[in-house]
Amino acid sequence: MNSIIELAKWILLCFCLSRCAYARRILDEPKIHFMNAADIVQNNNPGLKTYCHNASSKYLTHMWRTMTMDLQINSDSYVLYDGKTPQEILQKYDANEKLWSYFDTGKHRQFKINPFEDTCIGVYIGSPSESGYIMSLTETRINVWKLTMMIMGIIIFWCAKILSRNSLFYYTCGIIFGVTLSLIILIYMAGKLIPWGKMYLVFATSMSLYIAKLLWDNTQVIVMQYREWLMWYILVTSLISFVICYRFGPVTNTRTKQIIQWFLQLVGLALVYHSSHFYEASFSCCIVLILFYNFPKAAFERSKRYWRNVFPEKRKLLSEEQYHQEGIRQTRKALKDLQNYCSSPECNPWKTVLRLKNPIRFARFMEGDSHLLEDEIEEHEEEVSKILDKDEYTDDDDSF
Repeated sequence: MNSIIELAKWILLCFCLSRCAYARRILDEPKIHFMNAADIVQNNNPGLKTYCHNASSKYLTHMWRTMTMDLQINSDSYVLYDGKTPQEILQKYDANEKLWSYFDTGKHRQFKINPFEDTCIGVYIGSPSESGYIMSLTETRINVWKLTMMIMGIIIFWCAKILSRNSLFYYTCGIIFGVTLSLIILIYMAGKLIPWGKMYLVFATSMSLYIAKLLWDNTQVIVMQYREWLMWYILVTSLISFVICYRFGPVTNTRTKQIIQWFLQLVGLALVYHSSHFYEASFSCCIVLILFYNFPKAAFERSKRYWRNVFPEKRKLLSEEQYHQEGIRQTRKALKDLQNYCSSPECNPWKTVLRLKNPIRFARFMEGDSHLLEDEIEEHEEEVSKILDKDEYTDDDDSF
């Protein structure tokens, strides 16, 4: 009997020691993790754990940089908190201010975070058996979607005037708007099928958003399984939208076209501004875009002058042979321009002849003869030879 009691004591002691070691290990485990790009943290213990990313420096080369926190968990029994510091996460945990979201997919969550701001995500799990999950941080140096947003915004802003007056753009937008609006109406009517007392409107709106989210998450399944129904729905709603647009016809009022142009330009600027988390740079792009659109020539000339002041053009000096050839080329060009001017209606030939000392020589020049006489050519060659001889003589004296 005593041996059984002793054995039970030993078993109880071992159990208490293991529980103490487990509790000590949980207490010793860090509750705050500061993560960098490509970091992966695995958690196997319950409680509140905070994952933070410190703000990165802002450079133009990081303009389309994005960061994503990826929570991989096989359970739905977790609570999320968001904030800028671990202290803020702890305050929200004490106040039970959860990260509000209409629909938690649970098993896989992604958090798009601003790489240029301090961001923290808190994950709380109360059950030890469901506490296993992995948190990872990935970096995208150039987000293709963000870059595409900026390019599309610039194109829409710059071509807004053309698009607002284009019939094809009018019918295309009308069909897209009709299909989208019909889908929104169907979703809202489906949400209204479930009444909820005094909070009927709020609940109907919530259910509509839930159905919209459910359809968005299962888009691929719907397209694959209900392809024919979806195709007929888009075809019918597109045809109805086209008939309505054709009935009212394209916009003809000048002010209405101007309003559409302004709206498109605002959409383009919004796309450019939200194409980067580096909002200072994207806002500067909007300002530059507006300046170039409204003052294209002045802005181009100022940019050109600024570029020449910062990066002056290197002047290449001509050799003696190149200088001689350039002189011959420019002289021929000037004589040709003179002949063209004298042959044009802008020149009064009689006044020109009265001012000349030798009109016959001018007439021969206009007919294609040389503008120099043989005596003048010989005199010029003699002067050139004298100058060359003098230079050679001077060089010989300097050698001594």
